[in-house]
Amino acid sequence: MASFLKSVETAPPNAIFKLTADYNKDPHKDKLNLGVGAYRDAEGKPWVLPVVLKAEAIITKDVAEGKINHEYLPIGGLPEFCRLSSEFAVGEDSIALKENRVLGVQCLSGTGALRTAGEFIANYSPCKTILSSDPTWANHKAIFERCHLEYGSYRYFDPVTKGLNFAAMCEDLRAAPNGATIVFHACAHNPTGVDPTIDQWKELSALCQEKSFFVIFDSAYLGFASGSPETDAAGIRLFVNAGIPLFVCQSYSKNFGLYNERVGNVVVVGPDADSTAATVSQLKILVRANWSNPPAFGARVVTITLGDPALRQEWFECLKLMSGRVQAMRQKLKAALIELGTPGTWDHITNQIGMFSFTGLTAAQVEYINKKYHIYMLSSGRANMCGLTEPTVPYFAKAIDDAVRNVQGKL
Repeated sequence: MASFLKSVETAPPNAIFKLTADYNKDPHKDKLNLGVGAYRDAEGKPWVLPVVLKAEAIITKDVAEGKINHEYLPIGGLPEFCRLSSEFAVGEDSIALKENRVLGVQCLSGTGALRTAGEFIANYSPCKTILSSDPTWANHKAIFERCHLEYGSYRYFDPVTKGLNFAAMCEDLRAAPNGATIVFHACAHNPTGVDPTIDQWKELSALCQEKSFFVIFDSAYLGFASGSPETDAAGIRLFVNAGIPLFVCQSYSKNFGLYNERVGNVVVVGPDADSTAATVSQLKILVRANWSNPPAFGARVVTITLGDPALRQEWFECLKLMSGRVQAMRQKLKAALIELGTPGTWDHITNQIGMFSFTGLTAAQVEYINKKYHIYMLSSGRANMCGLTEPTVPYFAKAIDDAVRNVQGKL
């Protein structure tokens, strides 16, 4: 009898998924879910990209005609997916590609990519320190600590300006051990929506070289942030062109809307072709012990889209539509707050980029908004701008205005 099971304590629920569960149970007619990190269309509904529907139809036809089947993929995933996905990250004209220093390993979305990268760092890096921004995606700490790495953070967000505290960021990075692993958000920083400028990326690149850092780019929003994959990948490509060895941990949940297909990739950019190939071989060993080989369907959707010029261009138009809607919601929310005369400055709403806005609301203000207005968001004040629609912006603005004026801890 496995008696030890009787001593197992029930784990607390995940904060984000609990928000959604609470939202779903709430009967209030004006309720809003601004917690979950998923795109919503102008009617507040999940959106299946039209280009994804076309790719899915091609897959269905190819299965029916016997061109593809449901046999296992290789351990490293669908080869064409890995190639196209890696090219998408570093750029088709990258010198690293021409020198055969770029390869990919398909993983279970960004989470699986980060976990695989973390296990590799734990096995092979002489320095076990890994740093991510403060704040960062909540799962970073859990993932890397379970890889038995020494997890820490560097300062990032300035609560006063609600922008990047670049001086403090650089100060903390300079104080980190030489050879440490540094995690950067490639674009659309989660949860703050605050990204470095291209000049700041250049400074960070030089600092990473000076400190012999290994770099991981967590890349969940390429193309979704600005509407331009080229713009959103600028930080990654600058580091690659500087010759810095790195991993890019890719997810296609947000920019393809493939949330439940778990499509991801670890892009390896090594110092030379041999070390890149050796690294990939060891990543495959880790994959074999974790999920053996990845699922095919979502990877085929991405492969078909990236590999067909017409579909690729159609996908770019979808990215522009999604990012444009998010930017429009930011502008309307800021305008509504200004019209209400809400105390504080609200430029950060439009200065930030991507799915999330770090509103600056305190935990007490968020709780007040939830109880009075039935609006669900994280206690940190992070709000999903995609969860807003034109009709709901005034309601959210009214809730913010009320909380800022009447709850201690005003902005």
